[in-house]
Amino acid sequence: MPPKSALGRRELLLAQFGRKVAIETRLDSLLEILAEEVRTILSADRCTVFVVDKRKGELWSKVAHGLERKEIRIPIGKGIAGYVAKSGEPINIKDAYQDMRFSQEQDKATGYKTNNMLVTPLKNRGGEPLGVFQVLNKKKGSFDEQDEGFLQLLSTIAATAIENAQLYESLKNSHLETIYRLAVMAEYRDQEDTAKHLRHISKYSAVVADRYGLPYDQVEDIRYASPLHDIGKVAIPDAILKKAGKLTPEEYEEMKKHPEYGAKVLEGAESGLLKLAYRISIAHHEKFDGTGYPKGLKGENIPLEARIISVVDVFDALTTKRVYKRAWDTEEAGAYIRERSSKDFDPGVVDAFNKSFSVICDLIRQEELAEIAKS
Repeated sequence: MPPKSALGRRELLLAQFGRKVAIETRLDSLLEILAEEVRTILSADRCTVFVVDKRKGELWSKVAHGLERKEIRIPIGKGIAGYVAKSGEPINIKDAYQDMRFSQEQDKATGYKTNNMLVTPLKNRGGEPLGVFQVLNKKKGSFDEQDEGFLQLLSTIAATAIENAQLYESLKNSHLETIYRLAVMAEYRDQEDTAKHLRHISKYSAVVADRYGLPYDQVEDIRYASPLHDIGKVAIPDAILKKAGKLTPEEYEEMKKHPEYGAKVLEGAESGLLKLAYRISIAHHEKFDGTGYPKGLKGENIPLEARIISVVDVFDALTTKRVYKRAWDTEEAGAYIRERSSKDFDPGVVDAFNKSFSVICDLIRQEELAEIAKS
């Protein structure tokens, strides 16, 4: 038995572990917390958290201490972790290189030496495999029965947290898909390549919001709400919306009503994302100097999210070919954004756009290369 002081330390760490994992709903962040906490509690050198991918019959992990690869995938049933996922039974290996079940391939590839390992399944509420904890190289000695019991306890807490995070992610994805399809409905009437425009606005706005210094959750909300910026175009007549030539003054005045139409579509929503989409829709054509529409808002009276979307929306419009205009190159469009700082655009957002410019250009190049590869 370990000394009482060691038990007391673990009980304290267990309480901290429960609090930390209970409040994290993002799966990737949760897995990082789980790996770090388990490594600390068990005084181990490394920990990998695998999650079951039922569709592919594999274990996957993006969280593995000491490995630079972004993702590891192992067929269920293969290797120690795969065997534990399939059997549902923990394995404690005191000397890895003397155990026939252990493959030395990973050690040879990385230069790491696995001395001992403790591998425990993660099971959902129905007792089905959810994932695996794989803990390597206890700092002093090898893993004992106390470690086994403690890791199984941690696994029970972790499995509940992972299930909750997966459920939250599934609900969020369903919500986001509904929002995206609503956005496509509006944009489909206006542009041929609707999906591309929505993808650009979503990506660019998130990059700029991040460089502006907004917290992760707010950046993600902007990423997912921004495609609804032009939802009001559903109410614009086709004769105006699809007109190839220049609009008459009367037609242009009608076109300028689309932010208000969008606000009417989104008004009164209870969803936080739709409330954000409302603020973006009504104000993304306002200008920093107060000369925009529909309300002539000025400066910081314009919601920050709308100020961000106005920059990326204009940039994407300039760099996209239309029947009535050529596509500007990125440098030319970027120069225009900078030129209109403090006039059309918030100078703080333009500064964030400038800091994001190389990243946005990389996204454009990646998309161009992908399109070439498809052709």
